[in-house]
Amino acid sequence: MKCPICKKKEVALGDAEFPFCGERCRTIDLGNWASGKYVISSPLPPEGLDVDESDEDD
Repeated sequence: MKCPICKKKEVALGDAEFPFCGERCRTIDLGNWASGKYVISSPLPPEGLDVDESDEDD
């Protein structure tokens, strides 16, 4: 596969910096997480449960 940051260099599964091609791309990726460029979405509510219903106190 190619490095997900620079998309130029091929990376093998056993490489020390996998999935990146090197320390530079690994650091860029870490900076993207730290700056909020990447986010993990919130989980989907269970089927049949609307978001509004989960906040009600019955």
